[in-house]
Amino acid sequence: MIILGVVLLVIGLLTGIGILWTIGVILLAVGAVLWILGAVGREVGGRRHYW
Repeated sequence: MIILGVVLLVIGLLTGIGILWTIGVILLAVGAVLWILGAVGREVGGRRHYW
């Protein structure tokens, strides 16, 4: 999810399409939160690890 967010962010920035940039930022933030929760040992969606 983090990689997809970065890709959409870069594509949106290069092409000037604002919605892609916005979706990229959202996916990047959600991916980072899930990654941090998984790293500290909290279960995310019933799983101990979030890849």
